[in-house]
Order: sequence, then C-alpha cells, then structure tokens
Amino acid sequence: MGRVLVAPRRLHPPEGARFVALSRRAGADLAWQPGEAPPPDLPRAEAVLALWGVTAGSPDDLAMNAALARHARDLARASGAARIIHLSSAAVYGPGTDLSETMPPMPRSDYGRAKQDMEQAVARMAAEDGLHHCCIRLGNLLGACSLSPALRKGHVTLDCFANGHGPQRSYIAPGTLAGVLTALLELPSAHLPLVLNLASAPPVFMEDLARAAGARITWRPAPGTAVPAVTLDTTRLTRLLPGLPLTADAAALVADWRKSEGPA
Repeated sequence: MGRVLVAPRRLHPPEGARFVALSRRAGADLAWQPGEAPPPDLPRAEAVLALWGVTAGSPDDLAMNAALARHARDLARASGAARIIHLSSAAVYGPGTDLSETMPPMPRSDYGRAKQDMEQAVARMAAEDGLHHCCIRLGNLLGACSLSPALRKGHVTLDCFANGHGPQRSYIAPGTLAGVLTALLELPSAHLPLVLNLASAPPVFMEDLARAAGARITWRPAPGTAVPAVTLDTTRLTRLLPGLPLTADAAALVADWRKSEGPA
C-alpha cells in the first residue's frame, strides 16, 4: 500500500510537516531494509506510518507482519516519534457484515491470522513502551485490490450469488485514504484507538465498480467457498474524524482511483 500513496507522492503531510519515505526499493528518500539498524541519517519525526506488510506466502512468510510492527517501533524510537500507525486488514474479522472493532476477530485465512498476530504484538508493545499505536483495519483499496488489474484491462469476471449480485465489499480509494491518514496524524496522539476500521461508506457491489469503470462483466456461478459480503462498520472512524468526507458510491470511488493513477 505504501507504493500506492508514497511513491507518487499522493500522501500530503499536515501543514508545516514533511514526509520522509523509507524503502528497500529505489525512489524513496532513504534506502532501508527491515531488520537493519535505523539509517544513520534518519531525521527526527513525530510519527511513523508503517504502510507495509506481507500479503502472500507460507505461514512463516506471513509471520513477518508481526516482525514488521516491531521494526516500526524501532524506527519510532530512533526518530523520537510518539505515534505509530500500523497497517492491518479487514481479513482479521473473517466474512460478515457491519463488522465492528468491538467484535472478536475470527480470521479464516493465513493472512488474516497473521494480521491478528500482528495486532496482538502491537497491543503488547502499546502496554509497555509508552508510544501511541493504532492498527488500521483497511477494507479493499481500489487500485491495490484483487479486482483492480481486471478493471484496468476492461474485463471483469465476477461470482454471482443467490441474491443476483456479485461480491459486496467495503472499499476506499487512494485519495480518500491519503486524507484519512493525514487527519489521523493531526489528531492528538491520545485520541488514537488501538484498532480502527478504515473504509468509505456505504459498501459497494463489485459489479457497480466495474460498470462505473466501463469494464465488461462476465458472470459465473459463485462456488460454495466464495464469500458474498465482507463489510465494515465505520462508526468509530466517522466519530473520530467528523469533518472528513467518507461517503462514496462506486462512481466516486472510481473517479478518485483514476485521478490517483494519473500524473502526480
């Protein structure tokens, strides 16, 4: 996710601040590999945005997510940052609708279990290190989700469920996400919750995104293992950031995404 926002400079810092991007890939302000000592030229910072994660591989590969959270804390300590925003996922919940932060996680995938383990590691750190940690449980990010490559090609194959619709998910687009992250950095640190659902509202059907993007749809019967809906309750987010526009239909999501894929 970091490459979607940081590499093309979609993420704009609060007034009077600047972002310094660290990455093992070219194009960042500082070259750094997780597990190495913090860079000697690491500047002082107020916050660390840990927009990284392992999304595929074996359980051992996915276990790196908890290690990355600890590396984020090392960077915070080295830079003097008081807050860390960690990238979690709606996958910690498993399937369901109106999933809220007060519900116990019940992940169904190795990835979801790895993110739950990461959140538990963060909770332990928060109890002992005096820093302010927030795990954002991100919904689907348009432009970085499984649907996005097909939208770019203009042809989408979707599962059709008994209700006559394709999958329904909670989505957010890059521009809105950048605005949320900036607003979280502007909040007093003590106001950050340990976990926070992050998505626009209301949830959308994937066929509506395809139609808004002008993509052709091919339908297929949904297999028994397919999940019709995973939607997030964003009440906590809207109460935390009441002045931020978080309502977006399929057309608005696609427009935001296309703007983000244009020239920086």
